[in-house]
Amino acid sequence: MDNNKKTRLVVLSGAGISAESGIQTFRGGDGLWDNVPFEEICSPIGWAKSPKRVTEFYNARRAQLAEVKPNEAHLILASMQDDYDVRIITQNVDNLHERAGSKHVLHIHGELTKVRPLDCYTSKDGFSTEYVQDIGYRPVEIGEVGGPNLKQLRPHVVFFGEEVPNLSKAARLVQQADILLIIGTSMQVYPAAGLCNYAQDGCDIYMIDPSETPASAVLGVNHIKNVATEGMKEFRDMLNKMTHTI
Repeated sequence: MDNNKKTRLVVLSGAGISAESGIQTFRGGDGLWDNVPFEEICSPIGWAKSPKRVTEFYNARRAQLAEVKPNEAHLILASMQDDYDVRIITQNVDNLHERAGSKHVLHIHGELTKVRPLDCYTSKDGFSTEYVQDIGYRPVEIGEVGGPNLKQLRPHVVFFGEEVPNLSKAARLVQQADILLIIGTSMQVYPAAGLCNYAQDGCDIYMIDPSETPASAVLGVNHIKNVATEGMKEFRDMLNKMTHTI
């Protein structure tokens, strides 16, 4: 089947889809932000105060990522590429979607396995990725520099208070969706939470979340109240039944 003729499935994914792989979420219960104030390790102020602490925090997250694997929710999404034009917009900084085999993944909050010089990938250079480096799972050291001005390497993640460069790309993808799936995110963190508002009339919207959320109350949202892995099985079966009914 020609890819252009496939139904476009756009996915908004968040920390909940990776939680079943063993990656600690940022909020709720034992979330990372419950244990460490985000201002200290995920903000420009935190970086200015202690680059070493921020660097060590993300080194630890990178090391953890090397030890986990994609779960069934990631794998089901990847397998759906055979029948749908799947485009994933993720708030996650892990690479589990890619490792599961998904080919079109847009990271709006950055990527854990990448770093960049402090003075690069800014509004001044048009958020150019020229000096963004993929370092895999290895740690970064204070004193490790890059770019034309040999500046300290920092995590290639969006700190709180920083611009989200890929947001406009994400909005355009949502506008093109025939089906929109929200999974692993309560859609309460802005500006990412506003993306579902770009869905066009006629777009079928599904949400996989075990809890009631503000987004699930939106008129027309099909809420699958389950965890990511089981919810993805239900979602896949629902679409299969719809296809066979048509």
